[in-house]
Amino acid sequence: MRKLVLAALGGTALGLIVTTQVAGPLVAQEAERNASVYEQLDLFGDIFERIRAEYVEEVDEGDLIEAAINGMLTSLDPHSSYLSPEDAADMRTQTRGEFGGLGIEVTQEEGIVKVVSPMDGTPADAAGILAGDFITAVDGESVLGLTLDEAVDLMRGPVGSEIVITVVRDGEDEPFDVSIIRDTIKLNAVRARIEGDTIVMRVTTFNDQTFPDLKKGLAEEIEKAGGLENVNGVVLDLRNNPGGLLNQAIYVSDAFLEAGEIVSTRGRDVEQSDRNNATPGDLIEGKPMVVLINSGSASASEIVAGALQDHRRAIVVGTQSFGKGSVQTVMPLRGEGAMRLTTARYYTPSGRSIQALGISPDIIVEQPRPAPVEETEEDTTARPLRSEADLRGSLDNDSLSEDELKQLEADRERAEKAAELREQDYQLAYAIDILKGLSALGPRALADPEKRAEAAGEAAQ
Repeated sequence: MRKLVLAALGGTALGLIVTTQVAGPLVAQEAERNASVYEQLDLFGDIFERIRAEYVEEVDEGDLIEAAINGMLTSLDPHSSYLSPEDAADMRTQTRGEFGGLGIEVTQEEGIVKVVSPMDGTPADAAGILAGDFITAVDGESVLGLTLDEAVDLMRGPVGSEIVITVVRDGEDEPFDVSIIRDTIKLNAVRARIEGDTIVMRVTTFNDQTFPDLKKGLAEEIEKAGGLENVNGVVLDLRNNPGGLLNQAIYVSDAFLEAGEIVSTRGRDVEQSDRNNATPGDLIEGKPMVVLINSGSASASEIVAGALQDHRRAIVVGTQSFGKGSVQTVMPLRGEGAMRLTTARYYTPSGRSIQALGISPDIIVEQPRPAPVEETEEDTTARPLRSEADLRGSLDNDSLSEDELKQLEADRERAEKAAELREQDYQLAYAIDILKGLSALGPRALADPEKRAEAAGEAAQ
């Protein structure tokens, strides 16, 4: 018995020694790290006081601290930043769908302000600003070396006032100036219309109104078509859509999926990770879809395109998307300000991270830039092509009834409209042609997603 007690005591002593040997260095390391942090904070205090006391001009202490906070956040990544009370209020207004400004979504790339996308129907869109443009100056003042928030502040101003931005564009030899009149930006999150037998849903942003507008617009266009049986498919146009609210991207994806994962977000800790799944119910009951994207499609747009692509629910057409695969959480701070902090990465259902890679289209289709109109003295109008029907005394076609002739004429008008659309928006016309081709191939091709994707490639040739 005495030996057992001694053995137990010895084991306890050994356990204490081992615990002390392991925990001791860890505690010491933590204490050393804390000491280093406090030293750095003391250094910050010293610099702050030196600036207040010795800078050549008197400075605003609040501005100094705000700049330090913003510098700390922007050093993490291009999407983390401090929002002053005014900026936080502007952001809340934007998510509701109305705000003042130029109508462009911008980011910062290697210290240069880059246009993610112009928003449809805004002053920037009307002025010809394109996704991928670089803004180097505002009203003659260089924005190089400024933070993104500082550059954005320069672009803000009263509604109706003029601003001149200097743009560097790929393919242009020299920078050029663009004059824009600031206006109140009213965003229609979704615009729906019918092109032939195809419903086109143009989604410009993901704000509080996006899913309700999409659902309502889709129902209205189906009713105009006389029912879903008269629709050959839907084009979901996400070009130049800079993103927005994550929950709206999930709702829009879910609108066309019956089941399965839509997107997963993974943070630093397991507790910060989340997975979002689709619920039963497809608003268009399995009708084929084409999703249009380009380099201005970012964030929430990429979530939707990636989810529909991974589930083989839609054929993705266009060019490589922007590649913003991170989630920002807006955290309220004291004084009505806020902090936008990157807290997670998001992944498509197949486990792909979009970050810095973007969504690759199933079919790459470039949008031709409009060719400059050259004025010439000669009339270069092409002569109309002649056919048998134009020849004097040609025989009439006696194989068609009056109704069939009317149908033939209607088909011809449709083809002419399709040709006009090709001139106006080549990518959209291409997407609609894919749906026409799939419809012509019949229900067997549409039933199997793999055959559908294969047939789409053939139909678009």
